[in-house]
Amino acid sequence: MTFARGPYSYGYAAPPPKPGVIPLAPLDLGDVLAGSFEAYRRHWKVLLGVSLASYAAAAALIFGVGTVAWAALADRYDRWAAAPGPDGDQPELAPLFVGVGIIWLACALGLLLATGLLHAAVATVVQEAVLGRRTGFGAVWRRSWSRLGATLGALVLPALAALVPVLLSLVGFCLMLGGMIANIASNEGHHTDNGAGLLITGLLVLLLSAATLPVALWIWIRYSLAPTAAVIESAGPPAALRRSAELVRGSWWRIFGCTLVMLLIVGGISFVVQMGVSLVAQFSMFTLQAETNLTPTPGTVFLAVGGLVAVVGLVQLLVQALLAPLQPLASGLLYVDQRIRRENLGPALAARSAA
Repeated sequence: MTFARGPYSYGYAAPPPKPGVIPLAPLDLGDVLAGSFEAYRRHWKVLLGVSLASYAAAAALIFGVGTVAWAALADRYDRWAAAPGPDGDQPELAPLFVGVGIIWLACALGLLLATGLLHAAVATVVQEAVLGRRTGFGAVWRRSWSRLGATLGALVLPALAALVPVLLSLVGFCLMLGGMIANIASNEGHHTDNGAGLLITGLLVLLLSAATLPVALWIWIRYSLAPTAAVIESAGPPAALRRSAELVRGSWWRIFGCTLVMLLIVGGISFVVQMGVSLVAQFSMFTLQAETNLTPTPGTVFLAVGGLVAVVGLVQLLVQALLAPLQPLASGLLYVDQRIRRENLGPALAARSAA
């Protein structure tokens, strides 16, 4: 089937067809945003199901590792808490840092797994939503698991690039904190070193972190289309990364702008919902205290604050699960858009949708 070129170009002599959530022609920002929300509306059961299942698996992994780490090091934590003092603190701090590091690693791996499953599922949905077709949860779930390894591989490089400034910031903060502690100890006569070297080193590391941020951002956008390519083109991680770099070349700022707008929308919705829930929870707590005329005690304060934190944390997880598919949906549509622009994919998609 051939498509004559006309005033609309890209193979169409009339307005481009729209069998699914987007017109099969180059997209602008409005098309990407509208298409993302429309795809979510049409496929919300599948997307929400995969999102909840992915984050539930990640939460189970984090909880399990955290429980094991705490049980293995609980006796050392007790000794550390029971024997404070400048001479006993340093040897007993190592188990604490080990436990925190293990839990942090479990969080990172759990979130990476959930993100990989979600990106693979969204790419599968995008492939059908562009053609106006629907797909069931089982098909999407099976496809997501079959492409999970390739999707994770495509996500690792951008994730590592984003992790570099974070780790450098953490190291810089720890060094500056160590310098301040050494300075306080020096003033009290416990040490002769005033910590100036640690403070300067920490400041330099923080500056280095700020300098690496633009590079990490450039890498993130350059390879942001790789997870979608890994699923739709059944490409391995290296091929998916090369494919993303090829599609993004010359359009970095446009893709960055669309991605940033979706991030701001998702972040804004999340912030408003969480602030609303937090205000309602605090108002409920104060109202209950006023109605029962309770005298605040450490126990009641702990229960109230703990309940508030639990409610806000649960709502935050639910909001994250609800909003998580939107950013991958935008990236998936940008992938389709770049192929339409560079490879005139629109007519082929129109033929497939009509078949």
